[in-house]
Amino acid sequence: MANGIYKPFWLDGESLVIIDQTKLPFSYETKKLVTPEDAIAAIKNMNVRGAGVIGNVGAFAVYLAAIATDGNLQKIKNISQQIRIARPTAVNLTWAVDRVMKVLENTDDSGQDIINIAKQEAIKICDEDVENSEKIGKFGGDRIQEISNAKSGQPVNILTHCNAGWLAIVDSGSALAPIYEAQARGIDIHVWVDETRPRNQGAFLTAWELQQANIKHTIIADNTGGLLMQYGMVDLCIVGADRVTRQGDVINKIGTYLKALAAADNKIPFYVALPSSTFDFDLIDGIKEVEIETRNADEVLYIQGVTSDQILTKIRIAPDGSQAINYGFDITPNRLVTGLITEKGICAANLEAIAQTFLKI
Repeated sequence: MANGIYKPFWLDGESLVIIDQTKLPFSYETKKLVTPEDAIAAIKNMNVRGAGVIGNVGAFAVYLAAIATDGNLQKIKNISQQIRIARPTAVNLTWAVDRVMKVLENTDDSGQDIINIAKQEAIKICDEDVENSEKIGKFGGDRIQEISNAKSGQPVNILTHCNAGWLAIVDSGSALAPIYEAQARGIDIHVWVDETRPRNQGAFLTAWELQQANIKHTIIADNTGGLLMQYGMVDLCIVGADRVTRQGDVINKIGTYLKALAAADNKIPFYVALPSSTFDFDLIDGIKEVEIETRNADEVLYIQGVTSDQILTKIRIAPDGSQAINYGFDITPNRLVTGLITEKGICAANLEAIAQTFLKI
């Protein structure tokens, strides 16, 4: 990336280096992606995750494919089909891959020029994400500012789910971008961090990010949020998204729907932060039209952590022989969403508002 402060990945010569998110928060390790197959594996194995970063790495995977094939467009096209399906839910992946391929297919260049064009388009996508993240932060920060003013400067308590910070979307994320902005403005904030079972992205990644930024936060069990809302200890919820339909249904990490239900019951604003690349305008009804990814059941049956002597290990937490199912995402109907925080402002979650803002219909 040419721009941005936070970097979950970066170019090193003709390779892409990523922070291995499967190792956080217990150790900071990087992986070098040299081939498109390396990038596909990193996406599948969740060495990188988060809708935006998956798309970014997918775009650079096309660049790596261009290098591997000496700029042979047909071979790049074949490899790009494998990149597109590395993860099925985050629409940013197919969007980014298709965008790079469209640029390549519309050029008369070949060979080294194809490689350079792929590289520059991938960088352009990332730099646009940096700008969009900054705008999302400002629009969301304005909402936090309003709540802070209404509370006469008392702490604003924000509940978030999973990880939608700079590890997920460069430069400061989507859901966490308004939180970083609020801190920069000097607003007194505190974040309730859902642990986000089964992969614990909240406890592992969001808490790690907030700790790095010296933002007050408390990790809670996933089922605690409703009680906190009943007790008046949550002022607003902000989550990210992996896909949002044309009518504003939100596909996000499993457990998001339950938080939205609790927020609606307690009349607490529930916002979804996303760049426009996370919209899937080909889909309308999330429940009827979106296929939810199921992942390895071991993610439910086992848990990773460090022992008292700081040894990283994985232990089984369920009886031998018990079966598990691991849905990775759920669907929050648009009626439960207060607003969509985007780079174009806060948009209502319905067909008309989304079309007017993003499709100009």
